[in-house]
Amino acid sequence: MLMTTNEPVEPGRLSEHEAAALYRLMTWLSPAFPVGGFSYSSGIEWAVEAGDITDTATLVDWLDAMLGDGAGFCDATLLVHAYRAAEVGENAALREIAELAAAFVPSRERLLETSSQGRAFIDIVRAAWDADGLDAMVAACRTPLVYPAAVGVVAAAHGVPLAPTLHAFLHALVSNWISAASRLIPLGQTDSQRVLVTLEPGVAATANRALNAKLDDLGSATFRADLASMRHETQYTRLFRS
Repeated sequence: MLMTTNEPVEPGRLSEHEAAALYRLMTWLSPAFPVGGFSYSSGIEWAVEAGDITDTATLVDWLDAMLGDGAGFCDATLLVHAYRAAEVGENAALREIAELAAAFVPSRERLLETSSQGRAFIDIVRAAWDADGLDAMVAACRTPLVYPAAVGVVAAAHGVPLAPTLHAFLHALVSNWISAASRLIPLGQTDSQRVLVTLEPGVAATANRALNAKLDDLGSATFRADLASMRHETQYTRLFRS
């Protein structure tokens, strides 16, 4: 758990707890953290080949839908519930959330993507950033944790606040989608940043919805993106694993 202190903090400075939480979030959700996110496109590779995504405008439309009405909202909601169950030690609830998160993935390749990243995330954190009670939380799930659930459990174990964890996770998710698209369309660095800027309000809105969402609110309406993730498997040439 993060250490806390009662010492007064000068205006404009982070407390020890805030600094530690920010440091860990920036590390865990950085592209440099070795979970292999660069290997996956979440079906974007097929969407580019099919002509659904051709430029920045079509990319923004596709990612905005994925964020608010597809994998973005669903992953964010599952992260929130995994975090809250882990935070209060509700092992039975955590196990059910872990099972639901794995069952909710729409295709085999997307399951490979999220389960591989979740497993890598947990393994690396336990090796380098372990926390009291984390092993027990992981064991209580009795099933491999998919990526958003893994992030929620680890953040709860370390006492990192939920809201910034959720925003950082969604930022990392969108950034990885844009990174994949930049290699496929292709997209320049400046245009990639413009897409990230455009999606900023959507990230905030999705995070706020997820913080107040129940598990019964889970649902996706991005059928084309789901089909893309299924059809990616049979593409003749591929750069990505999903």
